Amino acid sequence: MSYSMHMGLKIAIVMGVIMATMCGGFYWYYQDSQARIATLRENNAKLEVAVDTAESSLSLVKDEMAKVGELNNQLQADLQKAEAYGDQLRNTLQRLDLVQDAIADPDNLEGRMNGATAKVWRGFMDDSGNSDEHPLPDWLQRKAGTGSEGGDTSTETPNSNSSSPETAPAS
Repeated sequence: MSYSMHMGLKIAIVMGVIMATMCGGFYWYYQDSQARIATLRENNAKLEVAVDTAESSLSLVKDEMAKVGELNNQLQADLQKAEAYGDQLRNTLQRLDLVQDAIADPDNLEGRMNGATAKVWRGFMDDSGNSDEHPLPDWLQRKAGTGSEGGDTSTETPNSNSSSPETAPAS
């Protein structure tokens, strides 16, 4: 064999080794890239689920906030009605002379007071969702000889469910 052929064979072997090394490197790089791509796909799928969950949670929070706002407005309106009713009761009590009524006819006053209290009691029961017929407490039961349970119904104001026990003192 000649020197040039021997040299060509060595160069071919070296080139084959270099090419095999390069092919092995590219194969490793390809496998590593595929593993990273698979991991990134899994992470992307998890992120998409997390984003969907976050968006639905945000939507739910917005809906709940809208409901809270509506309920808050309703509570404000109810508070204003209650304050107006309290003002009405204070004005009514200022106009009445309960001491004089109690001295003149205590049984009649007790009946009227129990009737008004019974009406308020029923209102509480209705407002709390217990609108079924519930008996009045014993202390509100009408006593014989006292005013009627609903003794203040003739003095109700036309625009209110509340009672205004404006009655003239008994003569």
